[in-house]
Amino acid sequence: MFPFPLLGMITNYIMTRVWVYQSSRPFDENEISLLKERIKAFTEEWSSHSQSLKAGGNILLGRFLQLKVDEDHTTASGCSIDSSVRFLQDLGFEFGTDFFDRLNFAYLDNGVVKTAHKDDFAALYQEGVITDETIVFNNLVKTEDEFKANWQIPLKNSWHKNFL
Repeated sequence: MFPFPLLGMITNYIMTRVWVYQSSRPFDENEISLLKERIKAFTEEWSSHSQSLKAGGNILLGRFLQLKVDEDHTTASGCSIDSSVRFLQDLGFEFGTDFFDRLNFAYLDNGVVKTAHKDDFAALYQEGVITDETIVFNNLVKTEDEFKANWQIPLKNSWHKNFL
């Protein structure tokens, strides 16, 4: 989006594209430190059609890898997104994890991130271990605003509910 007038004022809008990848296992502090170094190196060199991307990333809750691109600066192209996927595949191999298993759902249990395969997730729901109020992670968010509003949401408001 572009800056737009709002009630006589100019509001600057920054479109930040977000990708969230969930690890199949938690990382320890040493791994988090190494991952942050790798993410920093990757995002500093990340480009789209020979234009440097204004990008960054982080490890969240010891389990999620987040990449961000300020698309007001330069839009991430298909090739640049492909390079990020290769980067994640390489990290997965190096750290012995899978960042691409979309059927492994993450949720909070007493403040701890846990995961369950979709079938096990449904069973946990039937047993009452997971309820409609359980916080789940919506890794399908696409923008910084969506991330802030809808990354951690109650199960009853998430797409995960379709698998129960």
